Amino acid sequence: MNLLDSLGSLRSLTAGPWIYPVVATSILLDVFLPVLPSGFLVITAATAAASATAATPDVPSLLPLLLCAATASVLGDFLAYRLALRGGARLDRTIARSRRLSMAQERLGTALARGGGLLVVLARFAPAGRSVVSLGAGAAKRRVEEFLPWSALAGVTWASYSVGLGWLGGQWLGATWFSAGVSTLALFLAGGLAAYLIRRPAGAPAPAS
Repeated sequence: MNLLDSLGSLRSLTAGPWIYPVVATSILLDVFLPVLPSGFLVITAATAAASATAATPDVPSLLPLLLCAATASVLGDFLAYRLALRGGARLDRTIARSRRLSMAQERLGTALARGGGLLVVLARFAPAGRSVVSLGAGAAKRRVEEFLPWSALAGVTWASYSVGLGWLGGQWLGATWFSAGVSTLALFLAGGLAAYLIRRPAGAPAPAS
């Protein structure tokens, strides 16, 4: 496939207003199904947006894409939080059986009690971290005013980073599948770093620079 064919297929995949509800639905649901490729969809749409000209009005626009991704992220977090808040004893038993969920619930409670929610922001990038933290906050009966502002910050940060990666990749490497793949790899690397920082014991010294 030559460069023009690659560019054309990328545009055809993301062309039209339907891309926004598809991106929003994927982000909304991946708090429950972390295998959904929501990050890749955002990056692909942003990569196509980098090629926008007056002659290509059907490609996504950056600002609507950013608002769509951030809003869907916060709504998904809130739905998971509310479901866990109302989950009752059955959910509590499920969390108690999961070491990962139990540790996340404990660390999140400590962080929010101290007035800080950086863990919520980091978890938005880590694989399945968003699910663990949102469900943990609800199960721990954290107040919505403690959790939601940090969830909003996490959603805006993740959406801005993902859209920015796609757009920059499209600017530097062209609006191609290769560019979208490189940008997606950068998103995964950020997720790996976030997962490492979350797993690092509280109070442990930061790695030497």
